[in-house]
Amino acid sequence: MKEVYLVATEAAQPLSLEQLRAEFESDEVRFLPSEDGRSFLLQADGTEVDVRFDSREAPMSWTPELLTGSDEAHAQLRRAHGFYRIAFEPGQPQATTAVFEALWCARALIEKVGGVLVDVTAYKLHEAADVEEITELEFDIRDHLNLHAVEATEGDTPLWVHTHGMEKFGVRDLEIFHLAEEDLLPAESFLHELCADLAFGQGPALRTQVETSEGQSFMLVPSEEARANLLGVPLDAFEGHEGLFLTAVSPLGRHNTGELLRPFRERFEKEPEERTRALRESAQALLPAFVARFHRRGLMEPLNFVARAPFETHPEGEPVTENLWLEVQSLEEDKVLGRLLDGAAYTTEWRKGAQVAVPYEQINALSLSREGRQLDDDEVRALLGSERPA
Repeated sequence: MKEVYLVATEAAQPLSLEQLRAEFESDEVRFLPSEDGRSFLLQADGTEVDVRFDSREAPMSWTPELLTGSDEAHAQLRRAHGFYRIAFEPGQPQATTAVFEALWCARALIEKVGGVLVDVTAYKLHEAADVEEITELEFDIRDHLNLHAVEATEGDTPLWVHTHGMEKFGVRDLEIFHLAEEDLLPAESFLHELCADLAFGQGPALRTQVETSEGQSFMLVPSEEARANLLGVPLDAFEGHEGLFLTAVSPLGRHNTGELLRPFRERFEKEPEERTRALRESAQALLPAFVARFHRRGLMEPLNFVARAPFETHPEGEPVTENLWLEVQSLEEDKVLGRLLDGAAYTTEWRKGAQVAVPYEQINALSLSREGRQLDDDEVRALLGSERPA
């Protein structure tokens, strides 16, 4: 088993076995306590989660200064006197199943004893609210990874970008070389997409040419092979990163991956102000008919109502506005209630699947789809043009 998570708490002594059994044992979960009274094993859904408690005096295998997380999370970690060490066998029986069983265990412990969750594989801190969202909302690979950019060489493309955290899914971390500063966000988007596939066991075979969702070709090659033809990167650049990675390279095995990221750059290009303004004016004009049509939709009608609105995120602590789409689920007198169809691109403050409420005046685009096909602008206008809002 591999130690993946730590629940760090101020309590210097563990919960009693009776308390733990009452918390965890059920028809679906088998609770197996140890004789020492400080550890236990959970068996559920084909997985085994091993939990062991020790005090602050125990040696730590990680450096707190390297952990990412909020100031409050770091403060909680500094106050911690006890640690519940959570381990499981990565990848068994299915990678994400094992991870989420461990996370549900961590959530239950935090609800009982307070504290903060440390993701040892990703060097990441999660507060209680984060753990609750991760276990409740749709899977977002960004919750489970850290991306690290290192200036490994000189020139216009000096950056080596790699992940930390994929070990918990039973696969190697990923890396990509020779990137420029402007490639960072596109590289994050590409790596997150690829890591999500790997986490669900749907990643590409090694040394096989595949395409991204945008149609660009690449290969994944074990790092011990890919780095053999890596020029201009000194060996000391890998100090502290001696583990094995999977390297994204061109179909010819080269490290010239700039073209691979071209479509991903487009995702971060700002929408022209004229288009944003035109979409908002159109949405506000059509909104009364949109609302009226939503109210008289049939229960089995294959028509989905989607709206877009601005949401504020805070990458690097600075506010950034992102336009996100939500599926309309209900309407109130002055607002739309729905579920986010996409998460924020820069942070996980607004997650895919989160329930949101948006005032009508903030809606800046509308869309309709029928049986999975998005209607074009003319079809939307024709459909809504027949409405007679009250």
